[in-house]
Amino acid sequence: RRHEAGRKEMSQVSAAADTRYRIRVAQREDLPAIVAIYNATIPSRMVTADLVPVSVNDRLPWFEAHSSATRPIWVACANSPDEIAAWLSFDTFYPRAAYDGTAMLALYVAEGHRRNGLGKLLLSRALAAAPSLGLHTLLGYIFGHNAPSLRLFEGHGFTRWGNFPRVAV
Repeated sequence: RRHEAGRKEMSQVSAAADTRYRIRVAQREDLPAIVAIYNATIPSRMVTADLVPVSVNDRLPWFEAHSSATRPIWVACANSPDEIAAWLSFDTFYPRAAYDGTAMLALYVAEGHRRNGLGKLLLSRALAAAPSLGLHTLLGYIFGHNAPSLRLFEGHGFTRWGNFPRVAV
């Protein structure tokens, strides 16, 4: 999926989702919750190509490669600062200078918080923040059978640019 940041209006996000969740930059102490949300998606084979759970130590280099100024990881907290309901990361697309204005988005929502507008809220905020992060193009790598994520991204102006048959099977 590809989106040119700043070229389309954001879809409306329900006011309820906006008031139930607080979005902030992830801290190192959030990594266990980020990993738990990620690992919970592995058995479905719908969201990630990982086949076995990852550890916090496995994800530490990924976490430390992010910068709040250009490639942040955000967490959405529900009701209390300690309950992380979802996370979104701006990941480097390709490590060459010409690609610095492009990032891949990863968006994971804890099962108990899905279908409440939280994915829409995070994606809308990411699109709005992209220009201030120096980004003009955002990508989402989404499995073709992941209908909820395809609908979410397409609803925010992303378009399909390619299919990779027999990849991650």
